Amino acid sequence: MAMTNDASQSKAVAIISKPNKPELAGIGPALLDWFREHQYRVVVDPETSAHAAGVEVLPREEMAGRPLKFVVVLGGDGTLLAASRAVAKSGIPVLGVNLGSLGFLTEVPVDELYSTLEAIEENRSEVESRSMVHCEIIRKGAPLAVYDALNDLVVGKGTIARLNHCDVYIDRVFVSRYQTDSLIVSTPTGSTAYSLAAGGPIMMPTVNALAVTPVAVHSLTHRPLVVPDTSEIEIVVKTGEDEAYVSIDGQIGMPMQDGDVIRCRKSDYQVKLLHFKGTFFDVLRTKLKWGQG
Repeated sequence: MAMTNDASQSKAVAIISKPNKPELAGIGPALLDWFREHQYRVVVDPETSAHAAGVEVLPREEMAGRPLKFVVVLGGDGTLLAASRAVAKSGIPVLGVNLGSLGFLTEVPVDELYSTLEAIEENRSEVESRSMVHCEIIRKGAPLAVYDALNDLVVGKGTIARLNHCDVYIDRVFVSRYQTDSLIVSTPTGSTAYSLAAGGPIMMPTVNALAVTPVAVHSLTHRPLVVPDTSEIEIVVKTGEDEAYVSIDGQIGMPMQDGDVIRCRKSDYQVKLLHFKGTFFDVLRTKLKWGQG
């Protein structure tokens, strides 16, 4: 889908940065100059503010309330995950600029930043939609918290010496009790993250599915499970006296108690990534060194 120049969005952008990246001192001021020259209004998150004198500072979670044309993320995949969760509800496109090694999500290297911005100005960019997973935490029958993740939800053990026990249901049908170090529910985007390291399947971003991947499972017959994203995945935590922990995109989360329930389904929201060149398989070949043996 081509990105259109919607007048209702005006010329407003946001910049979100990875904290304490030394490269920002050189990139930030020049990027602001480019936006000013092209008549953009700019807001920045607190992490960017040290390199953006005189620019409005806005917490990331408040950016979704602004009529932004897009958000520039300066950092890596982790920074982009956090930024995506902040703006997904508003449908604001995200441009990932990588300040380190090539990421699966941050596809634009610094030396191509301004040619990429010119492409956006000339409406030569594409918007790629990525599905998210919505998770509701229930304790003693009452909703406790809700999250939307672009990559994954992980239920992990709270103590090193203990296995994590979880009962898993798909559409209210019992699947199995898993005894694992962790249990991952991943989106297609998240299939190349922690799930991949745990032996999970690689899914193209356009696949309408979710994957359930156990980590160091205590049974040789348990394997990753791929289900339609129309399914509801229910995880019942069985910790006894121990404590488990649930994490969202590896960044936020909360402790879990015995009997807590996690219900996962496809989110009502999508993350819109600005895309320019190459394919998903180009990234896989580069990141995973396919064909280079």
